[in-house]
Amino acid sequence: MTTDRPAEPPPAWSQAPVVAAVALGGGTGAAARYAATLCWPTGPGGFPWTVFWVNVAGCAVIGAFMTLTDVWPVHRLLRPFFGTGVLGGFTTFSTFAVDFERLTATGHLTTGLAYLAATPLAALTAVWLAAAGTRRVLTGGRFS
Repeated sequence: MTTDRPAEPPPAWSQAPVVAAVALGGGTGAAARYAATLCWPTGPGGFPWTVFWVNVAGCAVIGAFMTLTDVWPVHRLLRPFFGTGVLGGFTTFSTFAVDFERLTATGHLTTGLAYLAATPLAALTAVWLAAAGTRRVLTGGRFS
């Protein structure tokens, strides 16, 4: 005899390893991004190149990583740790928004608008090119 009742959700504590993996990865990624901004600071009113390139590079890695992990079997915590945690903490679209607001509030409207347009365009292009390039390498040079 079968029932039409949905399966009971797993207990909340069963997700603890995933939450821990995301948290550890997020801290690692955020620390790496912060280190990059310390190494290559942006002057007042300047284009935030460090955050721009962090976001573009992080998105490219996300594209390649997610494509690879669709093909290769990986540990169940790798995607939460690296994909969501490390790369989610490394890329920073909240700082992007704050940078844009700061630029426009301090009278650097042209720089702010260039940053506003360039960042999502470059990030989306990076993720698409990295995913397509990785897929092409995995298929022996054929696009599929």
